[in-house]
Amino acid sequence: MKTMIIFCLILVMISFNISSGQKAGKKMKITGYVVDGTQASIANAIVMIDGKKTDILTDSRGYYKIKVKPGSNKIGILTLTNGIVEEPIEGRTRINFTFEGSVPDQITDWIDPLDETIDIGYGSVKKRNMSGNVSKIDGTNPKYASYRTIYDMIRGELPGVQVNGTSIRIQGASSLLLSTEPLFVVDGITVNSISDIQPLMVKSIQVLKGSSAAIYGSRGANGVILINLIKAGD
Repeated sequence: MKTMIIFCLILVMISFNISSGQKAGKKMKITGYVVDGTQASIANAIVMIDGKKTDILTDSRGYYKIKVKPGSNKIGILTLTNGIVEEPIEGRTRINFTFEGSVPDQITDWIDPLDETIDIGYGSVKKRNMSGNVSKIDGTNPKYASYRTIYDMIRGELPGVQVNGTSIRIQGASSLLLSTEPLFVVDGITVNSISDIQPLMVKSIQVLKGSSAAIYGSRGANGVILINLIKAGD
């Protein structure tokens, strides 16, 4: 009888340890809203964990939801227009952010001597606030009318971009991802393909790689191709 009791106690202790280990390794969900000093929602802001960018963005209401690993200490929000705000997690599952005042120094990590405005899909930023390589063409130039496809246009006008059929690879933008395709952003919206875009529809094309594409997190590891289309009135 005594042996049976000891055996049962051992089983209980083992079960408790397994349960505790599973609980300790479980990710925690954090949610919240991001607003500016006027309480207006900030959309498309990047969520950061312990100083590293994630693929999570705030929606049109400024709302975000993310699961974090055990041991994560800080959560932050990054925007090009407002900079970075960070908060300690400290076990909290609801963390709201309010941006106030001028852009902090962290955002000046993107430094370049040029003043050209770059449309990064989430908004516009001066090229001086970005580092790395940015290539751009003005698609409204009449000479581009001779191209039959968007791929011909990119191959002929953007140096450092390899085009093979409908496959595109940006030189110098490599990652551990299986795919070498860049991220395509058309009029601020991420798309899987640009095959349906005709050269005459293009207002501009910009290529970002390296730290210039860092605002897109891991999605921009292979570089980013930003395409703006001609709209009525342009």
